Amino acid sequence: MDGIHDLGGLDGFGPVVVEPDEPVFHEEWERRAFRLNLAAGIALRYSGGAWRHAIERMDPGHYLTSSYYEHWLTGISTLIVEAGLVSDAELDRRAGGKYPLSRPDRGIAPVSPQPDHVDARFAVGDRVRVREWHPAGHTRAPRYVQGKRGMVVRLDGSHNVPDVEAHGPDRVLEPTYSVRFTARELWGEAGAEDDVVHVDLWDRYLEEER
Repeated sequence: MDGIHDLGGLDGFGPVVVEPDEPVFHEEWERRAFRLNLAAGIALRYSGGAWRHAIERMDPGHYLTSSYYEHWLTGISTLIVEAGLVSDAELDRRAGGKYPLSRPDRGIAPVSPQPDHVDARFAVGDRVRVREWHPAGHTRAPRYVQGKRGMVVRLDGSHNVPDVEAHGPDRVLEPTYSVRFTARELWGEAGAEDDVVHVDLWDRYLEEER
C-alpha cells in the first residue's frame, strides 16, 4: 500500500543519524516490546506480511513521531485486538487514555487459493521493469522502484508472496530476484552517476522492459 511508511526515495527528512556504540535496547520497555512480539507471534502465528502491514497501517502522524519499537508495539497491539485477545477499550483503560491502534486492513485476500509458481520467468542479465500500481493492501515492492527499469543480477529461489500472506491464511510461492537499478534511473539527476541500488522483488512485481 502507499503510505508514509514507504520512505525510500523521499528527501527532506535529513541524514540518517548513526549512533556510535548504539545499544540493542535504549529503554527497558523496548526489550519488553521485543519479547511481546515473540509471544504474540507464537500465540497468533501471524505471518511476517501481516505483522509488517499492521505497522504500515499506522496513522501517518503517529508513524513519523514514534520510535522503531513503538512501531512494533502498535502493530502487535493492533493484531491482538483484531484477533479478539484483548479489546481496544481494555487497552485504553490500561494506558490511562486513548491507546493508538493502526487503521483497519483494506487489503483483500484471494477469493480462491492461488497455485504456486516456482519457475523463474527471468534470468540473470534480463532487463525488467517494475509494475506500477497502488494496492490498498500490503506489498513489498517499494514505491520508489515502481515503474523503474533495472537488471536481474541474482535468482533467490521461491518464497511466500507477502501480498497474499498479509491478508489471510493462504501461502503462494513465487520466484524472487535481486534487481539492480542505477541511482539515475531511480532519482534522475539527484542520483550519483555511478551508484546502484539492489532490491529484492517477487516475480509478480516484474514485467519485461518496455
